[in-house]
Amino acid sequence: MAGDISGSPDTPPPHADTTNTSNAADTTNTSNTSNTSDIADTAAAAEGSGPSPKPRKRRKLWSVTLPGSWGALLFACLSFTPSLLPRGGILQGLICGINAALGYAAGVLAARMWRAFADREPRPPQRRSWPAFFLSAVILFGLFFGFGQYWQYQIRRLMGVKDYDVPLAVASPLIAALVFCLLLLTARGVRGLYRRLVRLLKHWIGPRAASAVGWTAVAALVWAIVTGVLLDGLVGLANQTFSLRDTTTEEGAQRPTTTLRSGGPGSLVPWDSLGLQGRNFTGTGPSAAAIEKFTGRPAQEPVRSYAGLASSGNAESRAAKAVADLTRQGGFERKNLLVVTTTGSGWVDPAAVDTFEYLSGGDSATIATQYSYLPSWLSYLVDQSKAREAGRALFDAVYDTWSKLPSDRRPRLFVSGESLGSFGGETAFSGEYDLRNRTAGTLFAGPPAFNTLFREFSDRRDAGSPEVQPVYKDGRTVRFANSPAAQIPPSDRPWNGSRVLYLMHPSDPIVWWSPHLVYREPDWIGQHPGKDVLESMVWLPFVTFWQVTADLPFSTDVPSGHGHTYTTEYVDAWNAVMRPPDVTTQDLGRLKDAITAEK
Repeated sequence: MAGDISGSPDTPPPHADTTNTSNAADTTNTSNTSNTSDIADTAAAAEGSGPSPKPRKRRKLWSVTLPGSWGALLFACLSFTPSLLPRGGILQGLICGINAALGYAAGVLAARMWRAFADREPRPPQRRSWPAFFLSAVILFGLFFGFGQYWQYQIRRLMGVKDYDVPLAVASPLIAALVFCLLLLTARGVRGLYRRLVRLLKHWIGPRAASAVGWTAVAALVWAIVTGVLLDGLVGLANQTFSLRDTTTEEGAQRPTTTLRSGGPGSLVPWDSLGLQGRNFTGTGPSAAAIEKFTGRPAQEPVRSYAGLASSGNAESRAAKAVADLTRQGGFERKNLLVVTTTGSGWVDPAAVDTFEYLSGGDSATIATQYSYLPSWLSYLVDQSKAREAGRALFDAVYDTWSKLPSDRRPRLFVSGESLGSFGGETAFSGEYDLRNRTAGTLFAGPPAFNTLFREFSDRRDAGSPEVQPVYKDGRTVRFANSPAAQIPPSDRPWNGSRVLYLMHPSDPIVWWSPHLVYREPDWIGQHPGKDVLESMVWLPFVTFWQVTADLPFSTDVPSGHGHTYTTEYVDAWNAVMRPPDVTTQDLGRLKDAITAEK
């Protein structure tokens, strides 16, 4: 009998502690189950998938997966590759942290897809996997950090930027780690909300339906918060802040004493209603004496008309008021008339208008209106419709009066705009022929990539011409210039009649930013780079998009001739568009010095 019992495979040997054996097995199974559950939870978090039907134990808040960590390391290293503009330590840390979070999600998702094809559950990492990762992380991150500093040095030297904060550059990895952790905690907070909602829904509907409804509800909530509460709140706060700033007057802007400026004696637009940028526009600028000194001939006092947001309630009425004031000033009796669509807060680049007035000998009038309180970069994101409405309303109002004048008494009609102003300025025209037939010349600087006409002219460029400086229809009307001081291609083709010129620096992120950078390599990166872009810049999915996006707010923090800073380029550009008589190369050089001194 004893032999039967001892030989039974299901019976423990004599004197064995069955209780301890059972406990050990339970502990082992529980540990394995917990590890597997933790890994599955983390993978599910990145993809946003529903919870496992099995009950889960409480997971560690800071636990990470090995595939996700490898993805984070790879994307963090790639964040040091060069973009269009030089980056400081804080900006580099932000880009690196965002990229690391994206890489972590990509790594977890890739691992989950691999397990789906292999048809297996998550497995705990091998004993040497984490030490190997940490060693690789130190080597790879250190290597790319060093290359990143070298690339940044090259960009700074290319653009003549001398400012460089070494402590912030050294601190950039710490900033990146902080950003990564905040994004990871935010994602896990969203996941926790999702799981709670699913558990609640399971009381009334099936598991699959609960997962689908829960995911949809949480995604909609996040979208509403980001685009609604956060975005609207930030925009509202910015509007309130900058509307208060709009009531101030910058040093150097004086209320005009001439009847030829809005806000001056007899003006239909009160000085207080012009706004900060309107007062800068009408309260500054070259005098007749300064223009005479440049030309060596008698000059007139230029006319400047402007209407601010406080001047009238909508774009059409503001345009009508500005045109009425322009008529009072005698603007339609001048030889040259310039319609400017402003950027953001109503800013008009003084370099553009001052140059126009110098080259016209003061026999000119310029008109503009304000459509927003927000600065250019923020207006670029949220005020595109206002720019479109303002640009069309202003040109139509001017053209309505201009077209009714006798043909021999009409001024030459020009159009100009920078950045979002070029976007608004374009909306008054249907295409190349419309620009040529209704204007004497057009100058747009730093056009955003979403400009309708700019996109059409660039995408339909002649075969063989690069996107960084395209040639459209043999350059018969529309041309593009990186540096207008050089010959504007195609230099061997005639450029008769009305001229349309786009100024665009190869390093200007406003010109090249597009959502398509996320998943598609643009031609301007694959082709030979422009004069101020590193040849080592390459396109990387997701990475390049965030790098160029981060360049946007700092696009004007570089010297003239680079990024989104257009100054002396206006001299050669307006000279090409206006074709003033008797202007020499030496004259243009002196004018550049004057424009630089006024900036």
